[in-house]
Amino acid sequence: MTPTTTSATPATPLDAERADLLDALATARRNLTGTVRGLDDEQAGAHPTVSALCLGGLIKHVASIEEGWLRFVLEGPSAMPYDLPDGVTWADLAAGTAREVPQWAIDHANGFLMLPGETLDGILARYEQVAARTEEVVAAVPDLSATHPLPRAPWHEPGAVRSVRRVLMHVIAETAQHAGHADILRETLDGQTSM
Repeated sequence: MTPTTTSATPATPLDAERADLLDALATARRNLTGTVRGLDDEQAGAHPTVSALCLGGLIKHVASIEEGWLRFVLEGPSAMPYDLPDGVTWADLAAGTAREVPQWAIDHANGFLMLPGETLDGILARYEQVAARTEEVVAAVPDLSATHPLPRAPWHEPGAVRSVRRVLMHVIAETAQHAGHADILRETLDGQTSM
């Protein structure tokens, strides 16, 4: 039997725009995850302000948002269904009077919390997986200008579309915004920040 050899084909280098977008997202991610450096699970799940926000929950939320938007890049609006149960209106949901809350809304609310059994290490590992998948998708998508219509929801303008580029810019902005929130939580918790 003769040994076989395989040669790995080097990955195609990213174009400058994709590299810049991914670099900006990686920077925002580092700023966010830096806020939990040195914390244990209890500290990461603590609510040091009057809100229900906690550091672990913010990272969970950002990972979920990134994952959802990158699914949107691949699948379009079906990746982000905002269906309401029969007889429930958006006004009912917003007022907290809905007789039934859709699972996506429950999952969204729980995404800001560290639930029993969740660990900071587990949340960070999942975020790394999401980040790796994002890089794969951005490298593979043929055109950053490709668009999909946004799913129907009261916070989206009817008929609006989003390009891959605009989705990435939104994910970068959302991550950076929540990194700022996380800095406030960390500073309130123990006087430290991500720097």
